[in-house]
Amino acid sequence: MTSVPNRLVHIVDDVPELDGVEDLRMVVALDGFLDAGNAGALACRHLVEVGAAGGGVVVATFDVDQLHDYRARRPPMTFARDHYQDYEAPRLVVRLLHDAGGTPYLLLHGPEPDTRWEAFCRAVNEVVERFSVALVVGVGAVPMAVPHTRPIAITHHANNPDLLTGTSPWRGELRVPGSAQALLEVRLGEWGQDAQGFVAHVPHYLAQLDFPRASQALLEQVELAARLTIDLTALGEAADEREEEIARYLSSNEEVAGVVAALEQQYDTFARAEAEGSSLLAEDEPLPTGEDLGRQFEQFLAGLEGPDDQQGGAAR
Repeated sequence: MTSVPNRLVHIVDDVPELDGVEDLRMVVALDGFLDAGNAGALACRHLVEVGAAGGGVVVATFDVDQLHDYRARRPPMTFARDHYQDYEAPRLVVRLLHDAGGTPYLLLHGPEPDTRWEAFCRAVNEVVERFSVALVVGVGAVPMAVPHTRPIAITHHANNPDLLTGTSPWRGELRVPGSAQALLEVRLGEWGQDAQGFVAHVPHYLAQLDFPRASQALLEQVELAARLTIDLTALGEAADEREEEIARYLSSNEEVAGVVAALEQQYDTFARAEAEGSSLLAEDEPLPTGEDLGRQFEQFLAGLEGPDDQQGGAAR
């Protein structure tokens, strides 16, 4: 194996499967900040499961010790009766996978770096240059005041306007917290490398649960942008099961169902206003705050994941 100069990443010297491959794509999904509903993590897990036997060949490994804040995000360990049995070390890697038609692509996944973002971006660029990656596609998700009963909204973004495949719902500029994944897109653009991404809008009240529908929507966008064919059957089935669990809970909790109904009305008003070219927000229907939603859905989350849930609960 060969180390790049900054020694943050170790890249495999010889990857025969990539010899002569043109127009290679790399998908990026980092756990952490941009992962409401675990949408990115679930998408990665699905790609690994369907993309290669044995989880795919690891072609690059990042030195997590230089990037991870262990006190903020403590890795799990197993304590067996009177001793520590194992340690689940965090891993940040690039895997070689194949789509349903056998087309190779790369997947960069693992915990978002807590430190050395600039060095991390340079290290990723080393991987991009080493394997002649033509396009980097990022996926993520953020909590929004939207209902789970409506289509998943997606924010499209890119460092090259020619890559955009959808119209942004946002007007003007927004100041948002930064992330290593967002900075990577910016830096790759400065270095002449095309990168684009998709952010799913996850219902605020489901942001702490697995929400496979958002993962499915993200991978549908990845298919179009990266020209890949991905079998999404299992992910769609998981999404249907989750929505059935939510529907059962709402049928027996009128107060929570009323909040969802209000979000549905707000969403529909927003959609009509956008279609008519008028204001995107109805003046008499302000967006609920995170605190409002948190109070309303405290029971909701407990009901889906509580040990006494008679309807099966939601499996993480």
